[in-house]
This record gives sequence, C-alpha cells and structure tokens, in this order.
Amino acid sequence: MARLPFSISLFFGGFSVKFFTDYTNLVLIAIVLISGGLLLWPTISRRGRGGLSAAEATQLINRRNAAVIDLRPSADFAKGHLPAARHLEFAELQAKVAQLVKNKSNPVLLVCQTGQQSNKAARIVQDAGYAEVHVLEGGVDAWQKAGMPVVKQGAAK
Repeated sequence: MARLPFSISLFFGGFSVKFFTDYTNLVLIAIVLISGGLLLWPTISRRGRGGLSAAEATQLINRRNAAVIDLRPSADFAKGHLPAARHLEFAELQAKVAQLVKNKSNPVLLVCQTGQQSNKAARIVQDAGYAEVHVLEGGVDAWQKAGMPVVKQGAAK
C-alpha cells in the first residue's frame, strides 16, 4: 500500500490520525492560519472603522451608483463638493430622510467636512430603513487631500 507524503492514515475502526501529530505539519497548519488571518485583517478592521477612503468611495459611486448626500451648510457646499452630490443640511436630515433615494437598497454615501457629522447622520439614515449606508472617512477634507475633484459653481476643479 502506497503511503501519502503527508502521512494521513484514517481507519474507520481504529480512527488514527498521524497528520496532526507530526511537528512539520503543525508548523504548516500554523502558517496557513496566520497568513489567512493576516489576509482577512483589513476586512475585519474596516468593520469597526465604518468609513470609506476616497478611493473606496469613488468605486462605490462609479460601480454601484451610490447616492452622495452632502450634509454641510449651504455656504460650504457652494465652495466645493463631490461630483453628483446632493445637498441636504444635517439639521434637515431627520425631516427629509425618507426622500434621500427612491430605493432603500441602493447605497448611500454621507459626506460632511471632516466625517464626524456623517457618522451621526449614518445612524439616522440606517434607522430610517436604508440597507447600505457609508460615510466618507475624513469628509471633504480627506477627499481634497487625496487629490479627488470637487465641483464649485458647476465646474470641476
């Protein structure tokens, strides 16, 4: 009978597993578990953070047609905002949350100046029944630092 290179021997009657007792195999299992954990770490850590980077937000807007809602005051919105952003001041959000998008399963991206107000708004929007709510981490400030375009008085900058 030919032996397998990693010496697994299973017997239905006497159930014997040599694979897990070999030191070399235990080291390989540990390496696989550690490398798998390291590959999953960015996904796991993003859950606690809650916000999207400028690049991730761009992908969400372009690939999934996310509705971009700018929560800043009108004066700040006029100075420059994300392309295709709709303006709705944070103070008006509670009253107009049902009118954000027609389909509540479409992604919504909330934007403010620094990202703090958007995190507060995300709870309100989620409580209104929207399935997928995202926040631009760092707000418009981070968007501009990343070199992304802003629209000012109808022209891209």
